Amino acid sequence: MHLLEELKSRVIAIVEAEGLRDGLERIAIETPRDPSHGDLSTNAAMVLAKAAKRNPRQLGELIAGKLAEDPLVAETTVAGPGFVNIRISDQAAAAVIHSALDGERFTTLARTPAPQRVNVEYVSANPTGPLHVGHARGAVVGDALASILALRGHEVTREYYINDAGAQVDVLARSAYLRYLEALGETIEIPSGLYPGDYLVPVGEALKAEHGDALRAMDEAEWLPVVRAKAIAMMMDAVRDDLAVLHIGHDVFFSERSLQTPEDIVAKTIDRLEGDGLIYEGVLPRPKGAAEDWEDREQTLFRSTRYGDDVDRALKKSDGTYTYFASDIAYHANKIDRGFDRLIDVLGADHGGYVRRMTAAVAALSQTRVTLDCLLCQLVKLYRGGEPVKMSKRSGDFVTLRDVVDEVGTDAVRFMMLYRKSDAPLDFDFVKVTEQSRDNPVFYVQYAHARCASAKRQAVDAFDESVLEGLDGVDLTVLNDSGERTIAILLAQWPQLLANAADAAEPHRVAFYLNDLASALHAQWNRGKDIAALRFVNTESRDLTRARLALVEAVRSVIGQGLSALGVSAPEEMR
Repeated sequence: MHLLEELKSRVIAIVEAEGLRDGLERIAIETPRDPSHGDLSTNAAMVLAKAAKRNPRQLGELIAGKLAEDPLVAETTVAGPGFVNIRISDQAAAAVIHSALDGERFTTLARTPAPQRVNVEYVSANPTGPLHVGHARGAVVGDALASILALRGHEVTREYYINDAGAQVDVLARSAYLRYLEALGETIEIPSGLYPGDYLVPVGEALKAEHGDALRAMDEAEWLPVVRAKAIAMMMDAVRDDLAVLHIGHDVFFSERSLQTPEDIVAKTIDRLEGDGLIYEGVLPRPKGAAEDWEDREQTLFRSTRYGDDVDRALKKSDGTYTYFASDIAYHANKIDRGFDRLIDVLGADHGGYVRRMTAAVAALSQTRVTLDCLLCQLVKLYRGGEPVKMSKRSGDFVTLRDVVDEVGTDAVRFMMLYRKSDAPLDFDFVKVTEQSRDNPVFYVQYAHARCASAKRQAVDAFDESVLEGLDGVDLTVLNDSGERTIAILLAQWPQLLANAADAAEPHRVAFYLNDLASALHAQWNRGKDIAALRFVNTESRDLTRARLALVEAVRSVIGQGLSALGVSAPEEMR
């Protein structure tokens, strides 16, 4: 049972019977911030009153009176200017728990009636070195979001854009060539501007094994493409290996270099925009902070201001070569041509200026059919017991993703990378994320799942195996303690929470929800330590124990679904 949707449909039926139809799509059923106001509330009177020329308070009282007659509702009140607060009936709470017993089926209630083809592009790091901890955040955010979108019912493609064209990969090749000379026995010195990390040593050794000393006799123009291709291939193999330790994979690895084929896909994309009157030769305004020797010059520009950007954007440099933006436009045109309805780019915090221009380009290329969401992932600061963590020797100047996973494990990395909204900075403390305490969210949620399994084992010890049988047929209206109702209300929110997380592209909502559900479970467990009558396993009442086991199993099942969506394990025991 999707309680929130069920109540929403009944509110809509009430207002439609009053002849009110304008604004129905804005009606919501939500949880009040103050639990004393009720289990749920609706804004129906507030969003409909203006168009209906009705007093919102009076309309709220009408809705409350009708809802109070519904078997799903125990009580209604009207607050403020017209919010209708709802306390659900024992029958409704029982129906939610019954539905949540099968967490997988309960999760399907989040499926959209209008599925889309969605492309989620994430990581897309330059193939110039190991992934660092900042890449880990974007990788986890993108991967979890892709899973949540799939649970919402969308057809999702996970994609990695390989930046294998441009100056940075030539720098990589020159750095790798020095390691090749080193492998041949030469003493090298890595100049400023090249990559100093020793992760390129294996590349140099591989080049020696494959080519001997033949490359040394060549001019740079000859050896550069050979070394570049080898270095990129080995770096991407390393990237895949690093992502694998986080249980992250991609369906598509798209090469930027493939856009610069003899067909020149970038040029064709610019021609496409030109055909729509969106390309012109012009001069950009002088940027803020420009040097005194700034010179106005005519460039090929895209009319991005027509689609909400603050300034038109250059597509060619002064030497006639394409800007990075031109290649990015061509890449997104390719995504649109592949038939996606929604594009999501998970980007580093330094891409803030990219968002409006790329959103404008996607709107122009698709004639506003396709939407683009850009999620910016802020920096991750690493600490150990409150002290900043030193840089990795292997990378040369940063802490690698593998360093972090090797120390604290995949579950801790994945959950903690999602335990803040992606556009907020994240402090990651190696000590805190491995503590077995309330202050460690990943432990706290996993421990709740393990506690549910423990309660079932305790019940079998107290009674027998049959105590677990047929829980879906147990009378759950006996679960009328306030803590039990709190858990039931939280369970009722799961399908809508999951749907909202997918629609808003905010996977952190799932992590927050799981922590709230775990907190309610732990709180009720702890109350049972002080009050024997509240224990999940009541040795004096098999029927009450079975009802509480149904509640426990519903919690275990939903937490298991949520952790799976985040790519985190759900242990049955924790020691």
